[in-house]
Amino acid sequence: MKQYVIDELRFDDYTKLKDYFEKNFICASVSGVYWILIDDDMLSHTQSAHMQCKPFYFSVELDQQAVTFELLVRTKNNIRCNCIAYATKKQRNWCIDFADVIFEKLDIIT
Repeated sequence: MKQYVIDELRFDDYTKLKDYFEKNFICASVSGVYWILIDDDMLSHTQSAHMQCKPFYFSVELDQQAVTFELLVRTKNNIRCNCIAYATKKQRNWCIDFADVIFEKLDIIT
């Protein structure tokens, strides 16, 4: 799995991230997993064409030691479809920049 991982979190940083994620993102049915909505203008041609599969998300897993941003574009409406794919370069860069902005906003030094 392709991922952007930030590890060696301090407990205070974990708590800040957990509070932020719970307030701003969709909580998955699995504890510590969140869904980050991907804007339509970030979708690939195939993803944009799959109206029945929208919306699309990045999955994020948070535990006390690390936060992991999966670089796989997913949908909750379908398990298998050709629109579910690893992030394009544009999507990957957006996800990494998005994560970095969260850390800056929460004043977490990596």
